[in-house]
Amino acid sequence: MYQKIVDQNLIYQCSNFNVGGSGGVETYLASLFEHRPPDISDRVLKSLKNIDQSQFKLLHIHSPDLLLQLTGECPTIFSVHNHSLYCPSGTKYLAEQQTVCDRNFSYLGCTWGKLVDKCGSRKPLRTLKELQTTHQFLDVLKKIKITFIANSEYVRQELIKNGVPPEQTVTLHCGISIPQTATAPLSLEVHQNHRILFAGRIVSDKGLEWLLKTLIHTDPKIQLDIAGEGWERPRLEKLANTLGLNKRITWHGWCDADKLNKLYQQCFAVIFPSVWPEPAGLITLESYARYRPVIASAVGGIPEHLQDGETGILVPANDIQKLADAIHELYIDHEKSRYIGEQGHALLMKEFTMAAHVNNLRTIYAKTIAEFPDKAKKIYSISQAK
Repeated sequence: MYQKIVDQNLIYQCSNFNVGGSGGVETYLASLFEHRPPDISDRVLKSLKNIDQSQFKLLHIHSPDLLLQLTGECPTIFSVHNHSLYCPSGTKYLAEQQTVCDRNFSYLGCTWGKLVDKCGSRKPLRTLKELQTTHQFLDVLKKIKITFIANSEYVRQELIKNGVPPEQTVTLHCGISIPQTATAPLSLEVHQNHRILFAGRIVSDKGLEWLLKTLIHTDPKIQLDIAGEGWERPRLEKLANTLGLNKRITWHGWCDADKLNKLYQQCFAVIFPSVWPEPAGLITLESYARYRPVIASAVGGIPEHLQDGETGILVPANDIQKLADAIHELYIDHEKSRYIGEQGHALLMKEFTMAAHVNNLRTIYAKTIAEFPDKAKKIYSISQAK
């Protein structure tokens, strides 16, 4: 029995992510709904099973597993927020080699990557499940005609490398909501607090270990605030102790929006040291919103959001000396730190607000609806693909 969706004139978002949660996708969805235009429903669909999909004006999917439930009876868009469509581990990072993975998906190559190069989980049953799921995703997305929105050109090129037709892909960089709390350019007083900020999950891919090992090569006056939680925290706390950094680091744990905003306000720079290829990286935009310069690793989609020398400083991943030099460069120069922060804020207001993002998104919606064939009824179903 089909469920009936009452309003056929609305566009529906489809996601298993928790809207408003702590992750990047969850934050994006919350902001998207905050700026939701009238033709987008306030209802989030968590499943497409047993639903007559022909009744929809357009479906906008955010969770890969929902791709497997499509029937192809209505215009559909899929936002690619991460690497999980084409990478079984979802990281595109080889921990053993400390390098970004350049392989396309294959059972042999990805199994080698997991077992030898230590990419993601190496538990046998989980590894097999991840390989099978990625194969299924790629098989489906090559057969259904939907529009794929990549949140960076880096991700778009990965999609194409893994078999998605280029004409079905488009790059649309993320936007963020401007904070309601007052923000101001970096003052000399705040700069002289000598504080830098790391905000993110405390897991190996986020590069906090690299930052800790770099901190010992910077001026002892520099203090590091760490906002976030993760399974790597106990190990990295021990590492910080071993390095003699106890008095220079404050571990804040998970922070709500108000606490995080205060940490942004009291730092002279935000460090974004990811070693995995971040698909986009909202930390950069969040920093711009607070007029703070960003020092980030030049991986994945990060360089597409950061103009080196203008809105921040890009450094090679895992390069301790280059990261230390970048921190020192801003530490000794208030005027430069302030200027870069102001340039970042200007770039945000010009290109990366959620209002601008939604306008571009609506253009993609209109094009996808206009190009959808009226007679496309049940052109593809998962049952046919099996």
